[in-house]
Formats: sequence, structure tokens, C-alpha cells
Amino acid sequence: MRIGILETGGPPESFEGRFGDYPAMFRRLLGDGFDYAAFDVAAGALPARSDACDAWVITGSAAGVYDDLRWIEPLKDLLREAKGRAALVGVCFGHQIMAEAFGGKVAKSDKGWGVGLHTYEVLDRQPWMDAAKTIAAPASHQDQVVVLPPAARVVAASAFTPFGALAYEDQPAISIQLHPEFEPAYAKALIENRRGARYSDAQADAAVASLDAPDDRARVGTWIREFLRRAP
Repeated sequence: MRIGILETGGPPESFEGRFGDYPAMFRRLLGDGFDYAAFDVAAGALPARSDACDAWVITGSAAGVYDDLRWIEPLKDLLREAKGRAALVGVCFGHQIMAEAFGGKVAKSDKGWGVGLHTYEVLDRQPWMDAAKTIAAPASHQDQVVVLPPAARVVAASAFTPFGALAYEDQPAISIQLHPEFEPAYAKALIENRRGARYSDAQADAAVASLDAPDDRARVGTWIREFLRRAP
């Protein structure tokens, strides 16, 4: 299976030597057995065809889906064109732009920043999941899906993020607000990089401490692999 990683942002430049870029993080999360290709969408490098890959993974980004950036609308168009032609997996910004592309709505949440290790309850177990009742993974977002797309169903959520993970009934497509591709060391470094600018010291301290707890990154990675394996 050929997986195209649609790169909509990246780590701070000073981080890449330590942690790699977002495509590298997803390759580590999903592992061997796939033919990977990366497209720097934020730099204007959209794939020429929506079926150029068997599946598309849409990464996180510092951008908002409502920002006036020239690559946002073309990316939405690509996702709509890919419907029924390629499997889709969205993470954080990818989760949000899929929701917008397919009829939902995203907004800056009045709950503020979600950062650190967050736990979702599994509400609607899918065939590509195991029997876990909860999943925990790093979060880093202020925007949230606030209106559910018509064909989407909520499969995992928390009180902080009611539309935390979605599965689409009319196409092979799933998305999640959490960051299973963020290793704890990277998530901690990102928090420290934003301390005082986006988060107070108290928020940063609590978020960093939370990332010492066990997480389900590997489990979610396995779920995504299984979803891709089952995709038509």
C-alpha cells in the first residue's frame, strides 16, 4: 500500500535534528510494510491526483483550518476528490480539515488549550479497534470540531473534546484530535518551546508531568494500521 503523507506543518526548525519531521514521526508510528511518500502541502506541493496514493495521512499544523492560506482550500478539494478513491487518516489539524471538507465546522474552543496527555473514552468500537475502553495520547490543540460532519460518527471522545475521534460511514476515512505520532520527549519539548507564549507555567508544568504516565500511542498506531489494511 502506498501512503501519501500530506504535510501541513512541521516541528520548530531547531527540533528536526532531534525528532525528525512529521512524515518521519508517522513512519515510526505506522512502521514497515508501506510505501511512503511525503507532500509538503503547506509549501504548495499538493499531489497531482487524489488517487496517486492508496491512502492519505493528513498531519498536524500550527495553522487553523479557517486561516486565509492559499493551500487550505485546495487541500479540502483534494480530500473531497479522494472520497471513495483513497483511504483517509487525519490527525489534529488533519482531523479538523477533514471535518470541514465533509460538512462539519471547526472553531477556536472557549475551553482553551488542550495540552499534555489526554484520555478519550471509546464510545463506538470499530472493526479495526481492539477491546480497549480508553486511549491516552498527547494532545496539542486549541481548535476543535464543533459541528459533526453529516456522515461522521464519534468513536472516541472526552469531556474536553466531545468530537475527539471520528469514523466516516460513506468512505474509508477516520480521524483523531490526539497526536499518537508525538513521542513523549517531543511533546515535552514542544510544550517547553511554547511555555509563556501559549501556556502559563502552571499549564506547562502539569502538561509535562502528565506525559510521564503510560500512553496508548502504539495501540492507536496499530488501529490505524488495521484500518488501512482493511480499507478497500
